[in-house]
Amino acid sequence: MSNPISKEVTETKSESLLREIMSGTPLRIALSAVLAFMVGAIFMAAFNQDVVDSYATFGSDPMYTLQTAWDTIVNGYTSLITGSIFNPNGGDAVSMFRPITETLRLGAPLILAGLGISLGFRVGLFNVGGTGQILMSLLGVTWVSTRLSMPFGIHLIVALLVGVALAAAWGGLVGLLKARTGAHEVIVTIMLNYVALYLYTWFLRQPNLLLEHGGGGTPKSDPPAVTAQLPGILGPSFNLHIGILIAFAAVVVYWWLMERSTIGFRFKMVGSNFHAAKAAGINIERTYIWALAVSAAFVGLAGVNQGLGQSGGLTASINGNIGFDAITVALLGGSRARGVLIAGLLFGAFKAGGPSMQLVGVSPEILGVVQALLVLFVAAPPLVRAIFRLPKKEVK
Repeated sequence: MSNPISKEVTETKSESLLREIMSGTPLRIALSAVLAFMVGAIFMAAFNQDVVDSYATFGSDPMYTLQTAWDTIVNGYTSLITGSIFNPNGGDAVSMFRPITETLRLGAPLILAGLGISLGFRVGLFNVGGTGQILMSLLGVTWVSTRLSMPFGIHLIVALLVGVALAAAWGGLVGLLKARTGAHEVIVTIMLNYVALYLYTWFLRQPNLLLEHGGGGTPKSDPPAVTAQLPGILGPSFNLHIGILIAFAAVVVYWWLMERSTIGFRFKMVGSNFHAAKAAGINIERTYIWALAVSAAFVGLAGVNQGLGQSGGLTASINGNIGFDAITVALLGGSRARGVLIAGLLFGAFKAGGPSMQLVGVSPEILGVVQALLVLFVAAPPLVRAIFRLPKKEVK
């Protein structure tokens, strides 16, 4: 016969650990990043072909192997910096500064989607439906930008609003199911990801809806109208557009919403203590619906960025796994506005600098290892505390 008291204690400890994971302190997150890069360096050196070849002379000349391993690590991380921040060997200003603009461009959708996932975390909800919400947003912006004709500026705003509204409705549906039936948001959002994917693909295959006129065998939409595309910032020599400005604005809105507004206070209260919030008269069911809708709205902005940030036609793969990467960004950012901004730019740097690492003989998959280790260490607070001998209550 099970002991209900012990079960309640176990559940309380689990909830406490989950809350700690979702709201990591800056100190623990920084140390987790250090650990991830250190282990990544070990992988980089151990499996590089030049280092492996040097093993044959390790017995007679161990310093050669160690030097080769060190050079591999330095060259790998240096190329990551030059490929994502600044390339001093670019030859001209455009080539030298293009890396940082690519980091900003690739980081923008990760910041936007990361804010949405973070909001769910702050309410105690695990939104795994970023992919589906991005695709629903893409469905709206693609239709508006390819099938409607409007003046410049108005076309962009309408496409943005429709995309965000569809994503918010998709997230609100999850909140409604959770509030009315008790369905777990993780299961529902995962299943709705597939529904959104196949729905978007179906629309792409319909000539009168989204399909490119006269397109080939691969379903692809018409390119968005020029009046609906996100304008560039630094001219035609760079790919950077105002999507990054939207991301910066979203960070400010998220901060105000969660730290200064009444609805943000309710969100956090439900996330920190469900029972106290209910006793205080907060409608928990309604809060779940609004929280998941607002969470999806932020994620929908990432879909707007992807759908209107280029001049070519769109395919279903345009979401680029951003929905799942955003979970890592939210965890690494501690679900705080500033943290998500930094984490999104870091992952944007990974995407921008990966090809440069490959040019110096370092496998770009190493960055995937570093990202996975970041998640591992952020999701294992006791492990990081044990390694660095941190106190139970870390410095905030």
